[in-house]
Formats: sequence, structure tokens, C-alpha cells
Amino acid sequence: MLTLERFKAARSVLRGVLNDTSLIYSPALSKSAGNRVYLKPENMQVTGAYKIRGAYYKISTLTQEQKERGLVTASAGNHAQGVAYAAQASGVPATIVMPTTTPLVKVNNTKEYGAQAVLHGEVFDDAAELAARLAQEQGLTYVHPFNDLDVATGQGTIAYEIFQDLPDVDIILVPIGGGGLAAGVSTLAKLLNPNVKVIGVEPAGAASMAASLEAGHVVTLPTANTIADGTAVKTPGDLVFPYVRDHIERVITIPDDELVEAFLDVMERHKMVVENSGLLSVAALKHLDCRDLNVVCILSGGNMDVITMASLVQHGLISRGRIFTFSVILPDRPGELLRVAGILAEQNGNVIKLEHNQFVNINRQSGVELKVTLEAFGHDHKRAILDAMRQAGYDARMALTPDIY
Repeated sequence: MLTLERFKAARSVLRGVLNDTSLIYSPALSKSAGNRVYLKPENMQVTGAYKIRGAYYKISTLTQEQKERGLVTASAGNHAQGVAYAAQASGVPATIVMPTTTPLVKVNNTKEYGAQAVLHGEVFDDAAELAARLAQEQGLTYVHPFNDLDVATGQGTIAYEIFQDLPDVDIILVPIGGGGLAAGVSTLAKLLNPNVKVIGVEPAGAASMAASLEAGHVVTLPTANTIADGTAVKTPGDLVFPYVRDHIERVITIPDDELVEAFLDVMERHKMVVENSGLLSVAALKHLDCRDLNVVCILSGGNMDVITMASLVQHGLISRGRIFTFSVILPDRPGELLRVAGILAEQNGNVIKLEHNQFVNINRQSGVELKVTLEAFGHDHKRAILDAMRQAGYDARMALTPDIY
């Protein structure tokens, strides 16, 4: 069982192993959410995620014989790195099975920690099937990423640190994939203060825990489709499910587009890279129906590859109206381009890209096409620029997708 004694033991084992991830107060998020918002930056943890906690503690509980035979696990990436790091520190061989969709940065980091990486399947559940088979065939110890009470105990030590930094915390928002982090944090939080509320947050495209809680038992989703790859789990853990059921207040589900917004908020306001699964807690702030409370968002990890990061930035700027493209047909005569440039300058529009195409019409007397990609301050500014163009007699039409390449 998850007991206070076991949590204390885990905290003792992890002392000196973990990075300090003290709470960060967020004035910007506090203002928008109407609560006092603090971030628990586990993206700054060893291996870039909270997973080192459960992996390191779990390995410390194994017998010498188990360590000599070696370990195997399945992971979407962060648990893989945690097990690889902890195994290397303990001198234990480790094989990690990851979905083929795992970001390259997580695969490479796992290899650099000395583990053997095997890519298999599209989601975690596919990788887990192979890992279980390897454990049986080769006599390896399977370190489950979430459906293991020792692992959940290690993850739960986050609650100790939250209460140490903020004794009067009212709400803890915790991302949920398979349920190990949520089970550990919620159980210890309730042991330390029965009045604290722990709210789980899942991606809408992989809300297996929400579905299980509604059904009253663990259920399996037909698919897990979300940009939050670290929480793309079709079946939550049956061992941790009772702890989530008994200690989690409720589960909030977040659509992927809200994670894009949260990514920009955290990057611009706090200069931190947080992966999509870790942003679930930030995205959940706008779904709270309370005011003037102390709320902690657990940022579970920050292992994001550069390509994904660039895509999120672009989509985030587009969704906020800070980048857009419009096209207009101009008379083919000298000075028209200069006139348009003057209008844009008056409206403080910053030109990113401009394309002047004389060959859009066979008859040049019908006009030439000007396509402009601009940086704006937001949707209101974007509308003001387009209105100014139209008032000047130009039929400016906004493109559905900005031309940014």
C-alpha cells in the first residue's frame, strides 16, 4: 500500500539525487486565473522530468539478484530516461521499449544514459506488450512506468516539496497518463493535509482515467490521439486506480489547442520549455471555478524536441492573431506597393514576408497579386490592419493558413 512510512523511505532514498525544483510564483497566470498560481517545475528535474523519482526509488528496492539479471520497461520517453539514469547509477543493465512516435530527444537521451533503446508500436500500450514479453523471455525485472506502487511512491514525494514551499496550498493540479503520478501525489497530499484538493488533468484525446472513473473500474480506450505524447495512455494502471479514485477530486480534460496556448504562456512569461503533457496543469487553470486560492501546477516534464517546439510556437502565434497573411489584387502601376507599405506602417504592422506576383492574371491590366505575412499584437490589431486596407479601397482577404515558409 501507499503509506506514510513508504513515502518517508522514498524521500530518504532520493535525498541528494534530485534537483531542487522549488515552487515559482506566476504573477501572469495568477492574474488570468484569479488565483495565486505557483509552478512546480519538474521540467528542471534530473533527466528533465519527475520520472526519475519513481524509477530511482523502485530500483533501490530490488534484490541484488534482480539487479544482476537486469531491467526492462516501456515508456513514452520520460520514464525511459529515468530508468536509464537510475540503472546506470546503480550499475544495472536496462532495456527500454518506446513507441516509434517518441520524440528523438528522449530516444537519444535514453541511449546516452547507457540503456538499450527499442522502438516498437505507435503508443505506450504497444511498447508495454513487447516489454512484458521480453521480461518473461529473458528473466528481466519489469519496472512499470505507472502501475507499480513503489514507482508511485517515488513520484508522490513531489507532495512533500510542495507543502514545504507552500504549507497552505489549496489545490494541486496534476497531469494524468497512466495514473502513477496522480496516485502518489494525491495520496501523500491527503496524508499531509486531508483538506487539500488534488485535481487530475488529462488530454481530451486520451482521457482513459476520466473514462475509468466514470465507469467505476479500469477501462481501455480504443485510441489515444493527442499531442501530449507523455500522457497518451489507453489503459490506466489497475494498481494505482483505487488511489486516484479515492483521493482525486475530479479530472479535467484538455483539448490539444489549449496546450498550444499554455506552451506560449509558460515560454513567454517564464522562459521555460515544458512538454505538452507537463502543460496540462497550466491549461486547466481556466477551468477552475474558484478564486483567491493557492494553486500549484505540476509541470511534469520538459523533454520536447526542437521541431515540435517550433511547430507549437508557430501554431500558438497564429491562433492568437500574432501572425497572419492577407492577399490583395493591386493595379499594375508604379507606387501601389509603396502605398500599401505606408498603410501597414501607419498601423504598426511588422512585415515578415512579402510576395508580389505579376503573373497571377494573364491580363496584367486585371491587376497583380500582393501577398503579405505580418506580425501583429493580436486579433484586434489584425482586424485594424485589414480594416485600414479596406478603407483605402483594397479588397484585402485573409488567408486561412499564414504563409510563413
